[in-house]
Amino acid sequence: MKKWLGNLVLRLGGWRIEGERPIARSYVLIAAPHTSSWDFPYMLAFAAVFDIKISWLGKHTLFWGPLGWIMRALGGVPIIRHKNRDVVGAMVDTFKANPNLVLLIPTEGTRSRREYWKSGFYHIAHSAGVPIIPSYLDYKLRRGGFGPALETTGNAVADMQYFRNFYTPMEGKYAERFGPVRLREEGEEP
Repeated sequence: MKKWLGNLVLRLGGWRIEGERPIARSYVLIAAPHTSSWDFPYMLAFAAVFDIKISWLGKHTLFWGPLGWIMRALGGVPIIRHKNRDVVGAMVDTFKANPNLVLLIPTEGTRSRREYWKSGFYHIAHSAGVPIIPSYLDYKLRRGGFGPALETTGNAVADMQYFRNFYTPMEGKYAERFGPVRLREEGEEP
């Protein structure tokens, strides 16, 4: 039923499905470009089509009231961004406890333009020893899917070059909101 509904949503939205289901059992899944509220339902539809049970991090305000149980049922894990918490450590522990975890992370952390990606996705994957798989919603060509997995090396600059190359042709719903593909620790010019 979920696969059928996912296909229906994508077909009605005019989306073309590309690629194959990732082979890895457990991984960090990048959600980029993330420029619109529509990205979330489309990403859920793609996950349903590929039969991937995703967990995702979201700001804690999405989990209040009656909407909270729906967000958790959709795989949501609330994050309180304004407090100093060890999110990376908690997610690494979660990966160790769950060998089939697929953690979806919007690397920009917001739908607004940012000059740097949040580095948590990289540190979680590297510390947990799981690959990073890029997903994409290319609104320009109305296509979406998953790219090849990257096993992190610990050299963020070299590893991020893979993602810069991968996401160069992609365009979000609001292209001007998709900032540079780089981490703050890489500096101004990677």
